[in-house]
Amino acid sequence: MENFRRSPRPKENNEFVFGIRAVIEAIKAGKDIESIYMQRGLTGEIIPELKGLLRDTDIPVHNVPVEKLNRMTQKNHQGVVAVISAITFQKIEDIIPLIYEKGEVPLILILDGITDVRNMGAIARTAACTGVHAIVVPAKNSAQINADAIKTSAGALFTIPVCRQQNLHKTALFLQECGLQIVACTEKTNDLIYAPDYTAPTAIVMGAEDEGISNDIMRMANHLAKIPMFGEIGSLNVSVSTGVILYEAIRQRGTN
Repeated sequence: MENFRRSPRPKENNEFVFGIRAVIEAIKAGKDIESIYMQRGLTGEIIPELKGLLRDTDIPVHNVPVEKLNRMTQKNHQGVVAVISAITFQKIEDIIPLIYEKGEVPLILILDGITDVRNMGAIARTAACTGVHAIVVPAKNSAQINADAIKTSAGALFTIPVCRQQNLHKTALFLQECGLQIVACTEKTNDLIYAPDYTAPTAIVMGAEDEGISNDIMRMANHLAKIPMFGEIGSLNVSVSTGVILYEAIRQRGTN
């Protein structure tokens, strides 16, 4: 499995690129950009070029007041600041064939709307410890891979592939076409997490604590599975829940 975990060179955290032309060139150069912050109502001759480039990428764009940009940097940002990612994002379409070529059974983790950076880090740490081949996150509505996330992951985010996908529903359909079953971990079912056969190629979906898994993924999932709960507390932290279901998966797989 080590061949899937090509450790990207750690980058300096909180690294910015600012200025319209500089950000355009960073995108063209294929820099791994975590997100872009753009001043609301920004206009100019080269703004259409920037927006055109962004339409062809998975980079999240946040339209913000100029005051936020001024807090991010005191340099002449011209209304645009790009945050360079601390990791190199990969594509799940490239990873799945490699797993099969190695004769391994895919175990993928999809995070639908997990926005807390510490939860992201804790989940990545557990995923690395349980042999997950890759973590899939949406381009929008996902936690930033920043210093806090990396610290909480104990460095796991430097070793486990993270795939940022534009559309999680389409990604889940692709995984099904590749022979993976989709197991959605949700309270909206009577079936427990012990029911699915995780020895088969599997993608486990975890949703945000407040809204859960999106309806389109719930509808196309092969299995809905819930963690049994007792007592008066109705739910677990999402990072804890992820650990519970992942360890059931490796228990079934007989992983030592």
